[in-house]
Amino acid sequence: MDLSLTKEEQAFRDEVRAFFRDNVPPAIKKKLQENRHTTKQDMVDWTRILHKKGWAVAHWPKEWGGTGWTPVQQYIFNEELQATPAPAPLPFGVNMVGPVIYTFGSEAQKKHYLPRIADLTDWWCQGFSEPGSGSDLASLKTKAERKGDKYIVNGQKTWTTLAQHADWIFCLVRTDPAAKKQQGISFLLIDMKSKGITVRPIITIEGGHEVNEVFFDDVEVPVENLVGEENKGWDYAKFLLGNERTNIARVGASKERIRRIKELAASVQSGGKPVLEDQKFREKLAAVEIELKALELTQMRVVANEGKHGKGKPDPASSILKIKGSEIQQSTTELLMDVIGPFAAPYDVHGDDGSNETMDWTAQIAPTYFNYRKVSIYGGSNEIQRNIITKAVLGL
Repeated sequence: MDLSLTKEEQAFRDEVRAFFRDNVPPAIKKKLQENRHTTKQDMVDWTRILHKKGWAVAHWPKEWGGTGWTPVQQYIFNEELQATPAPAPLPFGVNMVGPVIYTFGSEAQKKHYLPRIADLTDWWCQGFSEPGSGSDLASLKTKAERKGDKYIVNGQKTWTTLAQHADWIFCLVRTDPAAKKQQGISFLLIDMKSKGITVRPIITIEGGHEVNEVFFDDVEVPVENLVGEENKGWDYAKFLLGNERTNIARVGASKERIRRIKELAASVQSGGKPVLEDQKFREKLAAVEIELKALELTQMRVVANEGKHGKGKPDPASSILKIKGSEIQQSTTELLMDVIGPFAAPYDVHGDDGSNETMDWTAQIAPTYFNYRKVSIYGGSNEIQRNIITKAVLGL
């Protein structure tokens, strides 16, 4: 299998790279380079730039705003976006619920929701995990009882990323408590302004407010907000998670972080010489670079095989991308900690919005290290992914 780029694909890479270079707002790019959080308005502004270019939902079908790019072109786009760095389009809408809607949703759902996802009119969040139902997601207990033309939803979701900004949440809910746990789940779209929804922040270990708890108390949801068939939600969730795991690989982001590590390690002194000249550090850095190259080749093979597993069915190899991608992302944050050593500083909330221009860049490295402990858990824990590989890839 030839995994090298053609001349046309290389020209496409140059076009994408030039667009990002010329159009990513400098303040947003600086935040990402320094591992600071972007604001909701940052995301809206950047999405509108991409949408005007026609690239906000590049991998969607052309009829819903997609580009018609090949899988390789889509891979190049994502890698260049991460390497710039530029914000990825909001994944909960663009990569998760959007593809579920255009693959399994009704025509009315497609016409209403998809354009609003593409230009970020609606901010979506994901209602999957619950207390006690994370890796074993099929054990979820949030229930939706049908009464006439409505579902009445009661329960709790947790680790709901950016729910504090969300207009809508897509939820897995139990609609048949008597069925086997995977067979009694449905996929609902719920307006976050509905009566009975409460959002409470969860402050993470580095002091950030990124995730939340969401409570549902007798929340009324119109039946037309059911995606696909009742009690078939587990199939749609597997489709969604396959997309999420592929994107979690984040090869471009890891390439950009390694570039940053080398830049900093060449200038930061340790023991009277640059950190980059330390033999043990160089060995650790080289080991991560080798792993990243292997991941890149694996992802390109997955891209080359895209669509061969049937409509709505994820490639089991996406579990490999999820495992190695998350491990490499964690390794790069560890290398950044090695670079600054004892100068790792606590998180400074006053600089998080970019208002503190004199804030030392080292203040973000330790919080990023702690925050990235989670990437081996979300999207299906790495232990669960190894079970998938055992069954679906190795056939054991």
